[in-house]
Order: sequence, then C-alpha cells, then structure tokens
Amino acid sequence: MPEGPLVYRQRLITRVTHWVWAISLFFLMLTGLQIFNAHPSLHIGMESGFDYDNAILTIGAREVGGELRGVTQVLGAEFDTTGILGVSGGEPRAFPAALTIPSYQSLATGRVIHFFFAWTLVLTLALWLAASALNGHLRQLIPSLADLRALPRDLADHARLRFHHSADYNVLQKLAYASVLFLALPLMILTGLSMSPGFNAAAPWLLDLFGGRQTARTIHFLTMLALIGFFAVHMAMILLAGPLNEMRAILTGWYRTDGDRNA
Repeated sequence: MPEGPLVYRQRLITRVTHWVWAISLFFLMLTGLQIFNAHPSLHIGMESGFDYDNAILTIGAREVGGELRGVTQVLGAEFDTTGILGVSGGEPRAFPAALTIPSYQSLATGRVIHFFFAWTLVLTLALWLAASALNGHLRQLIPSLADLRALPRDLADHARLRFHHSADYNVLQKLAYASVLFLALPLMILTGLSMSPGFNAAAPWLLDLFGGRQTARTIHFLTMLALIGFFAVHMAMILLAGPLNEMRAILTGWYRTDGDRNA
C-alpha cells in the first residue's frame, strides 16, 4: 500500500458514470448472448443463410452415437465444445443458461433489456463526454508525446509488478481507457445502430460503412469480446495495485499516492 498523501483523483461525474457503465455492460453482455443464441453464427457481408458460405463462427450441436454434442466452428476449423458451448441442459443452445439474461430462451425479453441498457450507455457516455470536456478530465486521458516515450519503461514496471500510485494516470491507463471510451464503446454503439432497420432507413450510409448488417453484427460481437478482455485485465490490475486504494478512489474520489516521488 502507498504511504503518501490522499489526493482527490476521481470526480463525482466520473464515479457515477463508471458504475452506470459497469451495470449497463453487464446486462448488455448477457442479453447480447441471449440474442446471439437466436442466430448462433457470425458472418461477413450483407446477408447470411443456407445459400451463403460466409460464416466465420458457428456454435451448434450434433447428435453423435445417440448423444448430443456441442460443436463450434471457427474459420472452418471444427471443435467439440460439449459442456461449454453448443449444448445446455441437454438441449441445443449456443451459450448456456448461466450466461444469458433471461436464463430461459426468450429473444423478445432479451432484446427489450438489451435496448434499455444500450440507450442508458449512450446517454451516460454523452453526459460523461460533455462533463469531462468542461472539467478538463478528458485531457487527462489523452496520451502526450512524453507519455508515449515513457511507454517502454511503464511496460517494464508492470511486467515486474512495480506499480506507481500518482495523482495522474500512467500511459498504459491512458491508452486503455482512451481505447475503451473513444473507440470500443462508440464502435459498439454504431454497429448496434447498423443492425436496426429503422436506423438503416434514416442513415443507410452507416450500414455501407460497416460492409453490411452481418459484418456489423460480427464487429459488434468481437468488440464485446475485447471489452471482456479489458475487464479481466482491469480487475487484475486493481487486485495487484492495491484493491482498497483503488476501490476507495472510484467510490469516494480519494486516492492515496506514493508521496513526493509520484504525487
């Protein structure tokens, strides 16, 4: 644990939006898997179906020797994923009940919850962008040239589990947070809108931008996987850098630093 002074690191708007995003992304992921189960394959292009050989991922089931086995195909390669993907509760199901909201098969319910939290995410992101532009927090997340020059040293420190607790974000934090806030979340929103027939009618250029609804759906799914990867690394860094100090910062705003050396 650092032994330096406490600094007010996280503003109230940052803390509130952080938790709204966390809750929204949780429900978006699990309802998204519910929606995926209704059509458990990803394609590239404008269309999909039996007449199109453009699937890059398919999760299904096949009966082998009187037993239902889960089968996942990735870029033409086939894997037996029984017990993980393809079969749940003895029935064909891409993702198991424990990973979907609702746990039972209901595309309509999944879509309603998904859209509610999608718009919650959009409005919260817009609020955060406006507030952060006004209070200067936005500038703190954009890496400077000095930050980028310090990247090799920061990578080496993290590899050695040497964490510096300062009032400012380090370069890896800036790159990670900026990638999520300015790239991943907008990409999730835009690809989600690209799958809406109503929005297609209002802005058909967006569908062309992503190369078709099926491509947009695939990008949407892959971005979700990237966000899950970010979450896993984010939680690991919290545990390694000092969970009490990190949680205090995101709950109260106050963060203990290393002292004069890094404050």
